[in-house]
This record gives sequence, C-alpha cells and structure tokens, in this order.
Amino acid sequence: MKIVTTPMCEPILKWAGIKDYIVNKNPDEEEADWAILLSETETKMKSIKLKLNTFAQIQNSLNLIKDFYKNEIKDSKRFNLENSKFYSLEIDDNFFIDSKWLDEIYLNKARKINGKLKVQVYSNFIKDIIEDMGFQVVKEKPDFVIYPDYLEEELLIKLEGIPSIKIPSHGNTSLNPIERAEYRYNLLEKKICMKL
Repeated sequence: MKIVTTPMCEPILKWAGIKDYIVNKNPDEEEADWAILLSETETKMKSIKLKLNTFAQIQNSLNLIKDFYKNEIKDSKRFNLENSKFYSLEIDDNFFIDSKWLDEIYLNKARKINGKLKVQVYSNFIKDIIEDMGFQVVKEKPDFVIYPDYLEEELLIKLEGIPSIKIPSHGNTSLNPIERAEYRYNLLEKKICMKL
C-alpha cells in the first residue's frame, strides 16, 4: 500500500499514526495506490479529499483517515498482506484537538453573538471559517469584508472605505492545520468580535 499526500495534509497522517507515505505537492508525479490531499486538489488516482479550514473539519478529517487506515488493515489481513509496511503501523487513538471552537457551549454562545454581524467573503476556505464562527454571510452591505491575501491587489480599490480583513492563504501560514486554524480564528476574533 503506497500513499502519497501533500504537505498541507501530512500532519493529519502523522496524527493518525500513519508513518509510511510519500509527500509531494503534485501527487500524480508519484506511483501510489492512494492520494490524501486537500479537497480542491485534483489527482488521477484514488484519493481521499480533506477539508482542513475549521477545527471541526480537521477533527473529521483525522477521524476519516483513522477509519480508512483501520479498513485497509482489515483488507490487508483478508488478502494475507501482513508483511506490508502499511499493516505494521499503529493508529494513534489518543490524539485529539483541543479548541474552544469544538466546545458546543462556547460555539453556541459565540455564534449567537457573532450572528449580529454581516460579513462578505471572497474565498471558500474563509467562508467555512466565517460560517463556523456564526457570522452572517452576505453579498451586499456587509459590516466587514474578509478576503484571502492573494486577492489583495485585485480588491484594493473596490474595498476602499469598507472595513476589511486580509486572511493568510494556505501558502502563507503554518503547514500545521491546527496552528493555521488557530491563527485565522484568533485574527478574526480579535478584529471582528471586538466590534460587537
């Protein structure tokens, strides 16, 4: 069993306890049985697509990879592949994500408060976060506009005079999905929630 993953998804494999994989930004350059990559990444091989924008998505992706791994081990036993490197690895069932954004009580309170603000977003990854935090996503008359760093020049004139927040895209922040999410949530919380 050969797995290829992208640098952005590698932490999920590590946290799941998978140690035998190849990392390549371009998965199709490798000969592998499975690719584990971000949902927007295209590949020609069998793949598992992950979303890693919100804490819930990160937790769900981790659980998905653990389940995939356990099922592949069952198939390895069924086909007598006990000697494969993949079979001999161990799943880390003790790894969990500690974030207030996974606490239902905190999340419900934050969403109730945040729901008062209207936010226009210019990216799907930002929209996932904004919706998770409970802000109203609108197309017109926003209280704030939130955009990814790669659109800054394009939006500069259009956003003049409108309160806006630039969010670092995947290439300009940590490869660790938890650190990346924490940075983005904290940035939004600091810049938007203080206005409530």
